[in-house]
Amino acid sequence: MRGGGGGGGAGSLYLHCDDTASHYLKALLDAIFGPRNYRNDIAWRRATSHNDPARYGRVLDHILYYQRAERPWWDGEAVATPRDDTQLAAAYPSRDERGRYRSADLTGPSHGAASGSPSTRPWGRYDVHARGRVWSVPRTGAYAEWIERELVPGYRAIEGVHARLDALDAAGLIRHPERGVWPGLKRYAAADRGNPPQNLILDPPGFTNYSGGGERLGYPTQKPVALLERLVAASCPPDGLVLDPFCGCGTAVVAAHNLGRRWIGIDISPTAIDIIRERRFAPLGIEAEAFGIPADLAGARKLAAERPLDFEAWAVTRIPGLAPNERRVADGGIDGRGTLLEAADAADGSGARLVLAQVKGGTFQLGQLRDFLYVVERERAACGVFITLERVRSAQARALAAERGEAAAGAGRYPRVQLWSIEELFEGRAPALPALADPHTGRAVQPRML
Repeated sequence: MRGGGGGGGAGSLYLHCDDTASHYLKALLDAIFGPRNYRNDIAWRRATSHNDPARYGRVLDHILYYQRAERPWWDGEAVATPRDDTQLAAAYPSRDERGRYRSADLTGPSHGAASGSPSTRPWGRYDVHARGRVWSVPRTGAYAEWIERELVPGYRAIEGVHARLDALDAAGLIRHPERGVWPGLKRYAAADRGNPPQNLILDPPGFTNYSGGGERLGYPTQKPVALLERLVAASCPPDGLVLDPFCGCGTAVVAAHNLGRRWIGIDISPTAIDIIRERRFAPLGIEAEAFGIPADLAGARKLAAERPLDFEAWAVTRIPGLAPNERRVADGGIDGRGTLLEAADAADGSGARLVLAQVKGGTFQLGQLRDFLYVVERERAACGVFITLERVRSAQARALAAERGEAAAGAGRYPRVQLWSIEELFEGRAPALPALADPHTGRAVQPRML
């Protein structure tokens, strides 16, 4: 997060990790940013309980927080937790006509202050310097702001320590003890701004199979938007910029958007970009602009030539419900997989739910299709899609695919193996497939055509 406090180099960095890596990453970040820029190791309770064999349940993750600026931008009050009535009563035990208050110190340690300086001089019947203290009368901060707004107009502009004491006393904000050696400042509950944020976050917890409601997308590292909103609100100014270079399903950029901050998200996975655009922003009527993702056949051709493995992953995810193979080389002839919502009855009488895809970005060769047909048979897949960059016009290739027959699913019949191209994608034509399950949630996928 960039912005605030220290010029062009100002900003905050958050790194989320688990307890197996946090100490290594702390040492690495110290080496990069310097130990003096370290702020916190925030413990976040991602689960309420874990039954981990032969050890304590691992329910905490770590968020390492660094900040670089001479005067770091910080707004802890934006994420303070309001105190309930019981907490307020304990924190402010006294009461007068203005409500609950507590008596706070108006002095501080002398630290060798020279006798005769304004903060050492007596005020009324109180000589605090004689007891090794000096006057410390608030002029800045949240309570001084509240005093000026509610009780003493122009309070923060009052220059002298004794003049501020007089103003506070005239407003009834100083408590004079019957016993004791110096007065106290009345701090009222009405000015309380809650408990400041701590380095232990218990709420919101992470998602489980039983929580998350409509927010949970099933993305393995997804975190609650409320958690990221807390971090953004506390450490990114309203005119700041949030950058998430591993944005996954986009929680950080959504949090930034919700809070009116500018944002940039980066991810190597085309699936992640699709989730952010279609599942995060499209329901809000927002078209998130994406770069590095082909918008036409020429862009797809360029991606296939320059980054063939990325092209394969992108092409697979043009079919909603398919996910790229985790192994990108030596993949056994499989570039993508999906699962049907219901098993299909193939021509050989088998019931199967597996859908396979293979992607070829270069010139089509009939031998490649024959290899894929073998893979479909080997894996006993319900359906297979052979994806090419440009439309396959070979009658022999289409005949080979048609020989594999059809798979019946529900009331429909679908080619067991079909040829489909990115060229057809940009013409608005989708492959004919039964309903697929979302690879992250297992629920029915949302229809899409990009």
